[in-house]
Amino acid sequence: MNKIPMTTPLVEMDGDEMTRILWKEIKDILLEPYVDLNTEYYDLGLENRDATNDQVTIDSAEATKKYGVAVKCATITPNAARVKEYNLKQMWKSPNGTIRAILDGTVFRSPILVKGITPFLSTWKKPITIARHAYGDVYRDVEMQVPAGSKAELVVTHEDGTEERLTIHDFKTSGIVQGMHNIDRSIESFARACFNYALDQKQDLWFATKDTISKKYDHRFKDIFADIYENEYKERFEAAGIEYFYTLIDDAVARVVRSEGGYIWACKNYDGDVMSDMVATAFGSLAMMTSVLVSPDGIYEYEAAHGTVQRHYYRHLKGEKTSTNSMATLFAWSGALRKRGELDGNQELVDFANKLEQASIQTIEEGVMTGDLYALSSLPNKVSVDSETFLHEINKRLAVLMNH
Repeated sequence: MNKIPMTTPLVEMDGDEMTRILWKEIKDILLEPYVDLNTEYYDLGLENRDATNDQVTIDSAEATKKYGVAVKCATITPNAARVKEYNLKQMWKSPNGTIRAILDGTVFRSPILVKGITPFLSTWKKPITIARHAYGDVYRDVEMQVPAGSKAELVVTHEDGTEERLTIHDFKTSGIVQGMHNIDRSIESFARACFNYALDQKQDLWFATKDTISKKYDHRFKDIFADIYENEYKERFEAAGIEYFYTLIDDAVARVVRSEGGYIWACKNYDGDVMSDMVATAFGSLAMMTSVLVSPDGIYEYEAAHGTVQRHYYRHLKGEKTSTNSMATLFAWSGALRKRGELDGNQELVDFANKLEQASIQTIEEGVMTGDLYALSSLPNKVSVDSETFLHEINKRLAVLMNH
């Protein structure tokens, strides 16, 4: 069988620990036998980020801007313990944060649904994709503890030196105060990324804030989304037969719980932080969550929504077999290959990506799965296998699909 050719390179960002082991196994067992992989490789493993003073992360993001599609392995964001463990020069920033800032991207997270792993909400039949605005609000705030007898004010100093002042609170007793901000440009980028992704996925887009209470701050989000939709996307949404829907955040939560899924839910930063974990858990497993970073100008970076699976990696180093779920990492590869194929007009590559996902889901639905899914699955005849066996089981089914 001739391997499927690739005309444009895919940016490949390798990572850390157990996901790095799985990364190589996925390529060896499921990708390279079928595809003549054309990737521009960047090693984002912690040792190499340290050796290059994190320049490799910046280079990988710039390459993604050049080629338009990337696939990323999970990476370590070092804390004090990791600095000591890896003897690092410094506590390097999150690679995801660096890449997100360079690409000006929005993260979309969506669950992989399989028979036997039932969402905790019986109404949910289709995936719910969470789009989280990744700038500002409480994540870029300033805070103070305030002693009794203090007066807190919001002061804005204009370019010409004039000031605007609002009293926040006269503190008769001690308390706390917080200042938050956001910027129009970031909200506009977020809105366009959400509208573009909804068109790409042919799914309705929901957005929610608390503009009835926050009449300037949240209302600004609402207005920017509404203006961009009316002026740039309304006709395209109507032509695609999809809807943009705005409501209050508490109403949105009630609607989400009652819905059957099948839409994209755009959230402000804090709402998205909370709701993405709620949705992932309610669907069954964080190891079954896909993640794609989308920039407003149509650049895509695919990755798993989970971490590097440190605990399994230490067992692997001792020579023990692990049963690590590779589905989200596998779907990062399939998502990136499909998008590369779509952009290049390479239907063979698109078909391969679809078959890879089909074979993966079929394997689990036929009762072969990793330990985490075994504990969740309601299938009567199921078996728990180690990480490598799981990939070989997928390949058995993929080989059949590829020969049809």
